[in-house]
Amino acid sequence: MAVVMNKPYAITLDVGSSLANKTGSWRTARPVYLDRLPPCNNQCPAGENIQSWLNLAEEHKYEAAWRKIMEENPFPSVMGRVCYHTCEGACNRGQIDLPVGINSVERFLGDQALKHGWKINPGKPTGKKVMVLGAGPGGLSAAYHLARMGHTVTVFEASPKTGGMMRYGIPKYRMPREKLNAEINQIKEMGVDIRVNSRVDDVALTMKEGGFDACFLAVGLQNGRMINIPQQGSLPILDAVTVLRSVELEESVALSGRVVIYGGGNTAIDVARSAIRLGALSVTVIVLEDRAQMPAHPAEINEGLEEGMALINLRQIKQIEGNTLTLEIMVAGHGRDFLHTGQFETIEADVVVQALGQTGAFTPFANLPGIIIQDGAVQVGTDLMTGALGVYAGGDMIPSQRNVTAAIGLGKKAARNIDAFLRGEKLQPKVKAEIADISRMNTRYYSDAPRTMRPVLDAVRRSTGFAEVVGNLDEENAVFEARRCMSCGNCFECDNCYGVCPDNSVIKLGPGNRFKFNYDYCKGCGICAAECPCGAIKMEIEQI
Repeated sequence: MAVVMNKPYAITLDVGSSLANKTGSWRTARPVYLDRLPPCNNQCPAGENIQSWLNLAEEHKYEAAWRKIMEENPFPSVMGRVCYHTCEGACNRGQIDLPVGINSVERFLGDQALKHGWKINPGKPTGKKVMVLGAGPGGLSAAYHLARMGHTVTVFEASPKTGGMMRYGIPKYRMPREKLNAEINQIKEMGVDIRVNSRVDDVALTMKEGGFDACFLAVGLQNGRMINIPQQGSLPILDAVTVLRSVELEESVALSGRVVIYGGGNTAIDVARSAIRLGALSVTVIVLEDRAQMPAHPAEINEGLEEGMALINLRQIKQIEGNTLTLEIMVAGHGRDFLHTGQFETIEADVVVQALGQTGAFTPFANLPGIIIQDGAVQVGTDLMTGALGVYAGGDMIPSQRNVTAAIGLGKKAARNIDAFLRGEKLQPKVKAEIADISRMNTRYYSDAPRTMRPVLDAVRRSTGFAEVVGNLDEENAVFEARRCMSCGNCFECDNCYGVCPDNSVIKLGPGNRFKFNYDYCKGCGICAAECPCGAIKMEIEQI
């Protein structure tokens, strides 16, 4: 017969129930899980959740990754080609080896969507009508997001084709038209009515006659800015915007003989590279700034030089006599100031193209009550509404970064504010999380993974025509590039905290649900935070 032994009174409590064993009472700081904002997401002018779609791409969930991009940006195939991917400049991985090829993966996903015919459906109809003026990146972005919200959208475009500066300002060798057309067609298939060759001369009248409840102005800056250069003779002087538009429409353009472009931005380089492809005898770019200060993207400058473009920095065109250009040699001063030297040199030219910026034509809405136009830009509030009730503006025509990615982001922002306006509400800005800078991470846990570069045609082959010069990553390389993302600031369930905790106070919540802390037993040693690879744990001072 078994003998039942009674436990001494001293140990009759259940294990773990003794208040004396709850060692968490000793701590002065506690670990907290949090989601920090990845620097790539923070940098993106279009507001993409880059880290999220890279993670989905890494798992071969390409359609889900594409749909995550499309929550913010309707042009992944286009932007995978023309965006200057400042997100990669912010990428923490760049401080270890090279940044993640974010732009390459976005292009891969955008092309996958076109290949497989993935679609975005419009939202449930709201009965509200919105007018959009301009079918460039800002206007089309706004139209897309408004359609997702269920509003009826009509886009008025004065040109014969849609796309704005994506089409008329970016040559085909950078932006294949079949990709641009396909992504614009996705927006049309959502029910957005895009009317080309439809110039609007009076916005207020058009809104009234069309029964529109709100309007988004996105006409951009359509005209090239020209400066007066003293000239004797009849040497042709063109503006870059008109030249690129003529190249797109395959009209006759005088880019032959000795072509000189005056300006240092991306437009100047685009004209130069187009002139080379059209068979110019020589192409020279005259730039006021030194090479380091040029606003053009370094990759574009390098590719232009490889193709045969000549570059002369710190020069100002003082006068033109016949075919002779007189250049003054300049010296860089303080900041962006340049000093005259009084020293001159000459260069011969058969045509000069000025690429010195752009101006807008705002007459269709200049008389709207409350509209303020100052320093060549329409003034708007933080919600992008102009001084006219229900009339919003974005893109190049307002004070902002003037590039395609920024215009897309502004179109989205305007759409969300217009949606709130139509619902009689005011959009509340989201609280921004702290940035996951590399000092908060433990990068020793990441293995070496050399970046995969997109193939580029050699200079001779790419300068003979307008075929696309930069190739795609294949599926294997795109997935590899996505896997190089370090998930900065956001837990990816590596189990490090679970493994290193000396108190077993980290509790697994199951795949996809991350972890939680048992603060009864956490002594606040901070090992978990120190050993977290991605910086998703923060030590907070214990509140007494």
